[in-house]
Amino acid sequence: MLKHHAPGWVYAGGMLLSAVAGCVNAVAVGSAYHAVTHMSGTVFAVSAELAHGNRVVAMRAAAVVVSFFVGATFSGFLIRQQSLHAGRRYGVALMIEGVLLTGAWLGLRANHVSGEVLAAMACGLQNALATSYSGAVLRTTHMTGVVTDLGIAIGHWLAREPIEWFRVRLHLVLLLGFTSGGAMGAFGFSVLGATTLLVPSLTVFVAGVAYTIQRQVQRRGHAASPPASVGSGNTR
Repeated sequence: MLKHHAPGWVYAGGMLLSAVAGCVNAVAVGSAYHAVTHMSGTVFAVSAELAHGNRVVAMRAAAVVVSFFVGATFSGFLIRQQSLHAGRRYGVALMIEGVLLTGAWLGLRANHVSGEVLAAMACGLQNALATSYSGAVLRTTHMTGVVTDLGIAIGHWLAREPIEWFRVRLHLVLLLGFTSGGAMGAFGFSVLGATTLLVPSLTVFVAGVAYTIQRQVQRRGHAASPPASVGSGNTR
């Protein structure tokens, strides 16, 4: 069933994750010249490099695509839900993403292909965390679908068709997050280089720990609460 609003945690989480992806992509492009948050350009790079006989470069780009796929596959195995739903193992997934991004930092710092591969795997995992919320498609690592859905909404508005404004707000938040994260990542890379990747790495890891602790506290609270009474009234 479609909802006509989204709770605050959906907006906050979406903006945080899209900002992380923007930052990661800025660092990856600056370090290795390959986008790791979206695969269209990288898949094209495989085709183009093969056409020009650059097999080594093509294989490197292909490794990035495969790694993104592996990350998404692992996320699907771990989360086992296509819709965003509180209570799933998002905390574990975010902590794993933080570890992968730390490994990516080490690889990029050493100018090794493992940097691109691990960054792409982390982004594939993140992008598959939740594919939709109440009918709104959620993609936090690339903005093609977001911009498309915004364009469709504006077209409907111009045609005086009804619009679910909560979707527009949600997609604007994702776009703002990715843009802000990309700007911070580009600036950070110009100053710190690949070390900038430690910022999103620490961010998602801490978010994963906080989410896991919160879920544990909620479960203990539910377990400690007395069961609800079946009926009420006095018998005489």
